[in-house]
Amino acid sequence: MIEMITDADTKRAVARKVLEALHDWFEVDESREKYIAESAGQTFIAAKGNNEYVGFLCLKETGRETVELAVMGVLREFHRSGIGRQLFEEAKKTAKAQGYEFMQVKTVKMGVYEDYDRTNRFYLACGFRELEVINEIWGDDNPCQIYVMSLA
Repeated sequence: MIEMITDADTKRAVARKVLEALHDWFEVDESREKYIAESAGQTFIAAKGNNEYVGFLCLKETGRETVELAVMGVLREFHRSGIGRQLFEEAKKTAKAQGYEFMQVKTVKMGVYEDYDRTNRFYLACGFRELEVINEIWGDDNPCQIYVMSLA
């Protein structure tokens, strides 16, 4: 079940539960804590399975017409079950309803880490397209791939 969460404390609790369980992707404490803190003020879409939260996604405005998929996580045991796709489809619908024309997402460039290669394939399968890679964002060891899509 996919739902919108508006309570800031619940947002932070769900984000913490999921991101701490996904250490391979969110191993840098400072970054993980920033995602958790910022989630409280963002559009927050969550997924429930077995009557508990198993994934979430946050949207953050980056421009008058652009929203960013700022952070997303699904507990590993629920990967490849369709939950990520359901979260994304709800986020896309929500972003359109909020009047955005474009969505972007940042991840580590394909070919650097196997776990992130799966993430890249997921975003490509959702319809994102490559915009550019910027090494200066996260450093040369973690080149930042930016994907974009039109919501029109």
